[in-house]
Amino acid sequence: MPNRRLIANALLFQLGWLACVLGGNSYWLAVPIVALLVHFFWVSSWAAEGKLVVSVMLAGAALDSFLLQMGVFTFVGQESLAPVWLVLLWALLGTTLNHCLAWSAKPIWRAVLLGAIGGPLSYVAGAELAGVGLPLGERNSALLLAGVWAVVFPLLHGFAHLYREQYRTQQLARRR
Repeated sequence: MPNRRLIANALLFQLGWLACVLGGNSYWLAVPIVALLVHFFWVSSWAAEGKLVVSVMLAGAALDSFLLQMGVFTFVGQESLAPVWLVLLWALLGTTLNHCLAWSAKPIWRAVLLGAIGGPLSYVAGAELAGVGLPLGERNSALLLAGVWAVVFPLLHGFAHLYREQYRTQQLARRR
């Protein structure tokens, strides 16, 4: 059963990513919301991962809003804050840290490497599909994002570890 949940977690993330990137702020946002609900009802639980998903979503929204203000991206109709679809992508990413991407947490170089490669690839591919502007150009944007994600992804795994330990401690305390 755990393998099914890992596969479901990866598929839910990919499906949500596509719906967000291709659908933008439209009715397609129902897809990542359903993906989050399926995650919390079947793959994991709100008690176990709610704090992580919300933390990743808020941190990501702040980071992407900052990068937007710094001129790294441009979104049609969005001048100061990351759009809702991008914020939902961060929530979806939060669901993967203890599941299909857990392998990348240790040793830390895996998180650094995956962040440095996967982060920029996701942004560049997403920008192309979603019509997001990259005023610095693809190459410069990718290089900048590689540096950002080489730091951010290990930090997100740190959140995951911290909240996982808090949850375990709470569960042990309840059993006593």
